[in-house]
Amino acid sequence: MATHETDEKKSTKFDVLVAGAGYVGLATAVSIKQARPSLHVAIVDAAPPEVWRKDGRASAIAAAACRMLDRLGCWEEIAPEAQAITDMVITDSKAADPVRPVFLTFDGEVGAGEPFAHMVENKALNGALRRRAAELGIDIIEGVAVQSFETAGAITKVHLADGVSMDVRLLVAADGVNSRLRDMAGIKIVRWDYGQSGIVCTVAHERPHGGRAEEHFLPAGPFATLPLKPTKDGVNRSSIVWNERTEDAEKLVKGDPFVFEVELEQRFGLKLGEIRVEDKPRAWPLGLTLARSFVAPRFALAGDAAHGIHPIAGQGLNLGFKDAAALAETIVEADRLGQDIGALDVLERYEVWRRFDTVRMGVTTDVLNRLFSNDIGPIRAVRDIGLGLVDRVPRLKEYFIRQASGLTGETPRLLKGEAI
Repeated sequence: MATHETDEKKSTKFDVLVAGAGYVGLATAVSIKQARPSLHVAIVDAAPPEVWRKDGRASAIAAAACRMLDRLGCWEEIAPEAQAITDMVITDSKAADPVRPVFLTFDGEVGAGEPFAHMVENKALNGALRRRAAELGIDIIEGVAVQSFETAGAITKVHLADGVSMDVRLLVAADGVNSRLRDMAGIKIVRWDYGQSGIVCTVAHERPHGGRAEEHFLPAGPFATLPLKPTKDGVNRSSIVWNERTEDAEKLVKGDPFVFEVELEQRFGLKLGEIRVEDKPRAWPLGLTLARSFVAPRFALAGDAAHGIHPIAGQGLNLGFKDAAALAETIVEADRLGQDIGALDVLERYEVWRRFDTVRMGVTTDVLNRLFSNDIGPIRAVRDIGLGLVDRVPRLKEYFIRQASGLTGETPRLLKGEAI
C-alpha cells in the first residue's frame, strides 16, 4: 500500500486507476492485475484506512462471488470467517402476530457441498482483497479524494486533493451510490426514494442458528435475520437488516437502547433464546438509483456508482462483483488483442453486458418491495398464494436458488471460477 506523502517517487502514470477501495473497487483492480500483470493498476480512496477496519457490518456473498474470490486467491483467507447459509425461510405477517406461518423454504445448496451464499464480515472481505492487491503490486492511495479530471485524446488527467496529478488510460468509478466521479463525468441518473431506511446491527443470541437465514415480510418492509460465524469465545450471532419507514428508523437508532431492543425482540422473536445488540445500530436510507450510462470515453462506472437497489433480495453487493468481473474481462481481452482499453467502443461492450441485468434486478427489487411492504389485505392474500405455489414447485425453487447464487445469465468467467 502506498500514499503520496510517504512515497513521492511512485509513478503517476497508470493504465487503470480505480476510485474507491470498497469490495467492488478492490475486486476490479485485483481481477485486472492478476490476469494482466503488465498493466499498471492503482486504487485511490478518499476514506482513511481506519474506516474499513472499524466496519462492523456483514454481507451475503453469493456462490458465484465466492468462486470469483477463490479464483482471485482470497477465499482461503476468508473461509474461516465465513458462515454458510444452509437454508432460508420466508414468512409474511405483522410484527405483533403470535404465529408467523412459513410460506417458502429454500435448501441452501446449488451443488453438493456448495451453499448458495455465505455471510462474511466486511472487515474480513476487505482485508483479504487488500492483502491480495498488495501481493500483486497494486498501489493503494488512501485518505485522498479525486478533485477533478479531464479527458484529452488517449489520456485522462486525474487531479487529487493533495495536489498530485496522474495520467491514466482508464478511470473506473467505484465510489458508491452518491458517486462524485459520476457527477464529474456528466452522467445522469434515475433515482427515487422509498421512504424507507435499512437498520443494520449484529445480535448475539443464546442458541445456535444452524446456518438458517430468515426473512419476515412486515408491513413497513422486510426484516432479515442472517447467520454469522460464532465468535472465538463461542458467542452465537446473527446480522440484522431491518427495513422501517425512514422517520421511524431514525427514532429507533437515535432513541433509548431499551426501546430499540424491545422493538427488535418483537420482530426477532425468542426462538434462539435471549438476545442482545452487540454494536451500535445504524440506519441507511433506501432508494433505487440507476445510471443512464455506465461508460464515457476513458471512464467506467462499477458497483453502487452504476446502480443502487433495494436490499430485499440481498443482491446489491453481488451485482457489484458481476460488474468487477465483467469489466476486468472486457479490459483484459481488449489489451490482449492490442486494443485501447479506455476507448469508448471497448467500454461499450462492458455496458451492453451489464446494463440489462442491473436494470432488470433494479426493477425486480422495486416491484418486490412495493408488493411486500404494505398491509393491504387482497395484496397480502395474492402474494402469500404466490409464495406457497413456488414452495410446491421444485423447478421454480431451483430457479430462484440459481438466481440468488448469481449463476444465471451471461456469467463472467471469474464468477464461474474460471481464469480470464
